[in-house]
Amino acid sequence: MNRYLRELADRKLALRLALAGRVHQYPEVQALKRFLSAFAVDCLFDVGANRGQYATMVRKDAGYKGLILSFEPNPDVFAELQRHAASDRNWHVFNMALSDFDGTASFNIMAADQFSSLKKPSGEQDAIFADRNKVTKTVEMQCRRLDTMLPELMAQYGFARPFLKMDTQGHDLSVCEGAGDVFGKMLGVQTELGVRPIYEGGAGYRAMIDWLEAREFIPSAFFANNKGHFPLLVEMDGIFVNRTLVGD
Repeated sequence: MNRYLRELADRKLALRLALAGRVHQYPEVQALKRFLSAFAVDCLFDVGANRGQYATMVRKDAGYKGLILSFEPNPDVFAELQRHAASDRNWHVFNMALSDFDGTASFNIMAADQFSSLKKPSGEQDAIFADRNKVTKTVEMQCRRLDTMLPELMAQYGFARPFLKMDTQGHDLSVCEGAGDVFGKMLGVQTELGVRPIYEGGAGYRAMIDWLEAREFIPSAFFANNKGHFPLLVEMDGIFVNRTLVGD
């Protein structure tokens, strides 16, 4: 009976996502729903939060009820993120970037703000992105390393089983490197994996997977992170599990 109820709930979710034009998110929602529950994640780092789309998705679609800490550098977009989080006492937002240093840096605001990044657009990016992924202005932004922030945040919010999600437009590897030794405290990681170049100096999917594997983070799920650009895959997301903490 329980299996049939789960299948019915899954079909209802798939239909709801399809009606909202979000059916491509079904594999991500299912993977997160299972991962966050199975490993009792109690804090979700939402790095590169934009307007809070991811946090809203894990709340409404994946059923996650724990702490969310969202980081968004773009000051204009951050104002919207702040409004979305205001009614949720377990959702806290920070107007800063996470990187591999503590200090300030120029943050590139792109024509389509979801492409904004500490990186510059690649001259080799597909033509489909050229009008949207171009710099319209830059702002000076505070950057922090995760290893200098994590002890402060753990003391303030009292979590012990964090999960790191990154959507930093080519900067995910720098976020990981800025975690230093505390990276191993993450139960899992969700990262954007670039298959075709969009940003200068952005880590390709092979390099990112190899970096994570060297630190005992192994693949749990892969899925396209958008509706796709047939026939060539541009980006995908991967969820990786920390083998040293959760085993096989």
